[in-house]
Amino acid sequence: QVQLVESGGGLVQPGGSLRLSCAASGSIFSINSMDWYRQAPGQQRELVARITSAGATNYADSVKGRFTISRDNAKNTVYLQMNSLKPEDTAVYYCHLRGVLRDYWGQGTQVTVSS
Repeated sequence: QVQLVESGGGLVQPGGSLRLSCAASGSIFSINSMDWYRQAPGQQRELVARITSAGATNYADSVKGRFTISRDNAKNTVYLQMNSLKPEDTAVYYCHLRGVLRDYWGQGTQVTVSS
């Protein structure tokens, strides 16, 4: 079993920054990627950023140039640095581990961008 614990969410003003962290623990074997998703009220969950086991990254068009995904393999932790935040970035952000055999989700962390 794998556990994913997110942290770093909160309230920030437009134009501000936050860094989300996702610490993975448990029986971690082969991983295809680790991802950040988000879900705003009344909307579907969407992929925000992905980092593959090879280190390749990709981003949703809406966050390109503002968000950066990275990882620390020694700590089994993935990060999402979010800069130039906009009110439309407000959502619950979820960490997702896409494994070879199955997927895992974190519990989510709220990000609110408001003045």
